[in-house]
Amino acid sequence: MIVGRHYQNAYVTRNIDQAVVEFQQRADVRLLLETEVSVNLWTPQGEGTGTQKLAFLWIGDMQIELIQPGEGDVLALYRDALPADDRLCFHHVCHRVDDWDAFLAQVERQPYPVMLKGGTPGLLQFLYLDTRKWLGHYVEYVWMVPERWAAMGGRTA
Repeated sequence: MIVGRHYQNAYVTRNIDQAVVEFQQRADVRLLLETEVSVNLWTPQGEGTGTQKLAFLWIGDMQIELIQPGEGDVLALYRDALPADDRLCFHHVCHRVDDWDAFLAQVERQPYPVMLKGGTPGLLQFLYLDTRKWLGHYVEYVWMVPERWAAMGGRTA
């Protein structure tokens, strides 16, 4: 299932600081946002909290997300994909959808399992489909209010 607007490619790494420097040296980064967050997440194995370092780099209208997973069993989706060294490893693409409820109805009718979901209702919500057998990677879908999109560096026009 592919719907919405593709705006992000995401990578996991053991060394997010090194990865940010490499992007800054090799790409025309128009905006960099970095954070370390603890988030409540749902997985098929249960719910929990995970802490991760994130960097969002905008190159034109494409966002590169860098993820360095930390503590929390719910982060296995990221941790299991890490290479043995500090290299980047491609993990998923992300598509933005306009209507979360309509999107969820589509999810119910498609064959790929939901592997992770979270967010804040009314502000930003996301989920990952396990499309690895088809595409070789996960597909994340996100819905957010326009103000959140702008705060993340997304262009509105």
